[in-house]
Amino acid sequence: MSVDRRSVLRGAAAGAAGVGFATVGSMPTLAEATPASHGQHSPFPQHKPFPPLLDDPESVLALPPGFKYRIVTKAGETKLKSGQPTPNAHDGTAVFTGGRHDAYRLIQNHEISGNSALGVPQLEGTVYDAGVGAAGGCTVISVDRTGKNLGEWVAISGTLTNCAGGHTPWGTWMTCEETENKANGTTRLKDHGYVFEVWGDGETAHPVPLKALGRYAHEALAIDEDREHIYLSEDASGPNGTFYRWSAPKGYRLSSRSWKDLQDKDFGTLEALAILGDDGKPIPDVAYLTSAQLLRPFRVAWVKVPDRDGTTTSVRKQFTDGQITRGKKFEGVYGTKHGVYVVNSYAQSGTTDVPVDGVPHDGMVWFYNYANKTIQLVTYFPESTAADKGADAKYQDYNFDGPDNVTVTPWGSLILAEDGQAASHVLSAVPGGPTYAIARNQLNDSEFTGPAFSADGKVLFVNIQDPGITLAITGPWRDYLG
Repeated sequence: MSVDRRSVLRGAAAGAAGVGFATVGSMPTLAEATPASHGQHSPFPQHKPFPPLLDDPESVLALPPGFKYRIVTKAGETKLKSGQPTPNAHDGTAVFTGGRHDAYRLIQNHEISGNSALGVPQLEGTVYDAGVGAAGGCTVISVDRTGKNLGEWVAISGTLTNCAGGHTPWGTWMTCEETENKANGTTRLKDHGYVFEVWGDGETAHPVPLKALGRYAHEALAIDEDREHIYLSEDASGPNGTFYRWSAPKGYRLSSRSWKDLQDKDFGTLEALAILGDDGKPIPDVAYLTSAQLLRPFRVAWVKVPDRDGTTTSVRKQFTDGQITRGKKFEGVYGTKHGVYVVNSYAQSGTTDVPVDGVPHDGMVWFYNYANKTIQLVTYFPESTAADKGADAKYQDYNFDGPDNVTVTPWGSLILAEDGQAASHVLSAVPGGPTYAIARNQLNDSEFTGPAFSADGKVLFVNIQDPGITLAITGPWRDYLG
């Protein structure tokens, strides 16, 4: 299905600035800005404000004038090459450059926690745990330059609650299980809560857990430029989760062969984040910081995880209060040349999400600077209980909450997918600057997931998680983001 907003309202597009990018393997090396200090010249990418969203006559996706979408997959309706229907619960997604017959290739998570009618089928050579049945996993989608579906197949199966993940510099996808369920001898024959690597061609996978990266409720990850560190987020409560860093042994660089080494739970070092206050002590929770600290760099420390496999005690519970910095819903992670972005979705008032003396919020985006070893708050959404819990607001395309997945555009700005209350949006955000709605879910109140730009900057892929729809959005992206 394709809906073009030009037929409804034509927007006047300004001339676009040029953009340069290169590819490493099949993944883009993105141009980016590094959050730094205030000055006469902004260190952040600048772009035109997006015009108001236009309602979709098909009641699927509101978009700005000049943009159109195409439905790529729909759970239960489109088909895998093996004949089964497309699984549902679409989540984290990566876009790779295609081969001779396709322009792009998507690897997509399915966040399914147990055997399901629309789970990922267990096909030979893809299975990690046969006991879970058709549950979570990843599928691969081959598409042309317009987003037309050329075929889908299973890349990994027998995993649970595959939420997000991260691409690697050598062109693979690391999928994360957002669970810490252990084997029970019946519906789970193996422990879960791991990261798995899926090859970019989607035909080769090693369904083995990368135990060196820990066993906990993984959300997303990013590998740094020197290939010596992996940064990982944890979406967990009671207590809140945190942000982690895995460091390679001295002299070791990550590569396409590292999956063999990362199976060893003692390989490298796993540490948890501590944001340091002015007194040099860890700030116990990110909710103690607000928009008043926007762009202020904080020093950090990394605290070693005692038992990364959580043998008897969950990883996050191995730290005492005040030893590390926690936060409600550490979610999306995306790396650039200079650092890594990580998102906290929200911390709601009147709940255990936030310390009693902390400040509720509807979303935070952080930037960790590799060279400076500091972290900065670059986007902040204040809590709005009326917009969160009431009817659709009159100005719903100005009020945002629950950022979740994040990606960096080829022009250096951010794309955020909302998982909040009321209206759900795809957002364009300038670090330290404004945020604009670039899409609104008109189908239902499901969250958006897996935003990912093609390397050529022509297509933004994004999912509506329920009922499970992948959309390809095209239009004058460079005019607004370039």
